[in-house]
Amino acid sequence: MIVRPRENWFRLLFVWNGSVLSSIIPQLCFMAVVSTLAVFTHGRVFGEKIPLNTAPFTLFGVALAIFLAFRNNASYERFNEARHLWGNLLIASRSLTSQILCYVPEHADTLRIAKQVIAFVYTLKHELRATDSTADIQRLLGREQAEELSGVVYKPMFILNKIRRELTVPNRRINTSDAKLWMFDAQLDELGKALGGCERIASTPIPFAYNVLLHRTVYSYCVLLPFGLVDSTEFFTPLLCVFISYTLIALEAIASEVADPFSVAPNALALDAMSRNIERSVLELCRCPMPKPVVPVRPYQLT
Repeated sequence: MIVRPRENWFRLLFVWNGSVLSSIIPQLCFMAVVSTLAVFTHGRVFGEKIPLNTAPFTLFGVALAIFLAFRNNASYERFNEARHLWGNLLIASRSLTSQILCYVPEHADTLRIAKQVIAFVYTLKHELRATDSTADIQRLLGREQAEELSGVVYKPMFILNKIRRELTVPNRRINTSDAKLWMFDAQLDELGKALGGCERIASTPIPFAYNVLLHRTVYSYCVLLPFGLVDSTEFFTPLLCVFISYTLIALEAIASEVADPFSVAPNALALDAMSRNIERSVLELCRCPMPKPVVPVRPYQLT
């Protein structure tokens, strides 16, 4: 995720890193070529004049803008829900650790369970990004448990079940009242809800038909636009068409990035930083040394 300091209005006009401009330059170059050809051929294709003017593009542009707004709202809703789920993950991890420390102070395995909570967070991050979690599991739980988890498909749920077993099975490791067990189980349920919510978002993309329809509509509009403007704008046609195409194509690209909030795209969630923040918070409660936070560095990228 790209995190930048607040820029003034002038510098914001020239921001490159974090925008989608770098990914849509080929499309804009293509539009510049089409617009230039429309100017030099005076809106003709194979010698035939294309009978277009600005009126249909005005009406069609309004409908396209509404459709783009719907697509962007649907994408941002997924992004916003994912951020709320990771916020709840932080709250539940802190609460569970604090409850174990305060209500079962004689429990000798508190730090180990706290590290299991942290391992749950990291394995969830790796599951959502389809990356290897072995290094983080070894760092937090040791080589033996890393080998135990090597053949597990749903590692976060396996770790969560292991925490519940250690905390809730009577006389297994701790002796505590039913009220305290219910309290622990409530926080474990919150972790499970966050896990299920993230898996739901990751496994339910926006229907492909929406992407295809929007993609075809945007590019059809952009390709035909120069032939509708060339009679009225003449040599300014390439400039206007590239700018309008930038707006529409960039909105589509942003919607595609935001719709997958767990990826490593510049506009996705900063899962590395959020996972480290949860780890630091839990370890501080246990009065253990904390790793350094993940901070944005030039060019202000925080993953």
